[in-house]
Amino acid sequence: MRRTIPPAKVYPKCPVEQALDIIGGRWKCIVLFHLLTNPVLRFGELRRRIPGATQRMLTLQLRELERDGCLERKIYSEVPPRVEYSITEFGRTLKPVVMALCAWGMEHALEKPTSLPAQCTTEVAAF
Repeated sequence: MRRTIPPAKVYPKCPVEQALDIIGGRWKCIVLFHLLTNPVLRFGELRRRIPGATQRMLTLQLRELERDGCLERKIYSEVPPRVEYSITEFGRTLKPVVMALCAWGMEHALEKPTSLPAQCTTEVAAF
């Protein structure tokens, strides 16, 4: 005889889960880091700074961050089209979290990078 499993109780999301809903993508924290350390970046600049992300994945992550209010996208009606991304006030509230991740990564990296981006060492030192 099969036993049925009772349905799980629905609890409000825990704060960690809520935070991960916003920053929990493969490239989101990296995008946030670059936008926190640079006032405005164009899509191509972000793409060059994050070479491991495909264009499609980067676009999806940027759209989700925009939807969640972490960044702002400004579209210029030019040929070719120009799109710039900047961090919002809400996105700036994530700076301590992103910088703490950067500091933790520098301290516990399995492979010590030969050279770190200047903004990483500067920002983490200031943190």
